Amino acid sequence: MYNETYRVGMSSQYTFENVCIVPGGRAGLSRVAAVVGDVYLGFQVPDYTAYAQSLEVFRRLVPIPTALEAEKHYRLDISQVRRDIFNQGLSVLLASNPRNPTGQLIQGEELKELIGLSKSKTTLILDEFYSWYIYHDNPEDVGKSVSGAAYIEDVNDDPVIIIDGLTKNWRLPGWRVCWVVGPKNVISALSQSGSFLDGGANHPLQVAALPLLTPEYIQREKIALQEHFKMKRDHVLKRLHAMGLKVATIPHATFYIWLDLSRLPDPLNK
Repeated sequence: MYNETYRVGMSSQYTFENVCIVPGGRAGLSRVAAVVGDVYLGFQVPDYTAYAQSLEVFRRLVPIPTALEAEKHYRLDISQVRRDIFNQGLSVLLASNPRNPTGQLIQGEELKELIGLSKSKTTLILDEFYSWYIYHDNPEDVGKSVSGAAYIEDVNDDPVIIIDGLTKNWRLPGWRVCWVVGPKNVISALSQSGSFLDGGANHPLQVAALPLLTPEYIQREKIALQEHFKMKRDHVLKRLHAMGLKVATIPHATFYIWLDLSRLPDPLNK
C-alpha cells in the first residue's frame, strides 16, 4: 500500500518486516513508547489529547509539549521543532498529520523538511490516521492523500515511524486493526513488546481486512470520502457562520472544526 501510493520508483521499499499489526492506535503508540528508552519526547499542542495520557504511564519517557500559535492557525511549526530539538535535547518527535483537532496539515516541501529532521537521528513518530481526510481546492487533486512515507530515503535506516489503521480512513473503529510502519529493528522490538502489553490484534478481522487494502478499493474510498466529508465540512461552516460563530482556523483536513467560543457571553464562553 505505501510502496504503490508513495514510493513508486524509489530503491528502498517496505516489506512485511517493516509492519507491525496492533489492536488500535493507542496500542501502537504504547508499544512505541515502551521501546524507545530514556528520552525526551516533544510534541506540539493542541494535538490529540490521548498522547499525554498514553505517554505518562511510561516513566522512562519524558513528554515535553510546546504550544502552537493561534495567529498561525495552529500549523505545525517546523522552525519551532528545530529549536526544541536543539534547546531541549529532544530525541523523539511525535506529531499528527493531518492534525487532530485543528484540521491543519503539512504536505509537499514542508512535510519533506519534517521528515528530513530524522537525518539528525531524531526519531519521528507520525500519526497519520486522517491521511485521507484532505479537502482539496483543485478538483483534479481529489483522491490524493498524504504520508511522510513519500519522503523517507531508506525505510530501514531513517528513524521514521508511521501509525495508521482502519479506524478513521476506513471508518472501522470497532475492528481495532491498526499498524505501525518503520525500520525493521523497530518493528521487531514492537512485535516482542506486544505479548505483554496488549496481546495483539484480532486475527479473523485482519484476514477480513485484506480485500479493503487493494489499490483499487483504496482509491475509490479516498475519492468518495473526500467528496462527502468536504460537503459536510462546508455545510457546518455555513451553519456556524449563520449562527454568528466565526471560525478563524478553517480545517483543510480531518473531520474537526476548531471553534473559538471566547467571544460568547457567560457562561457559554467557558
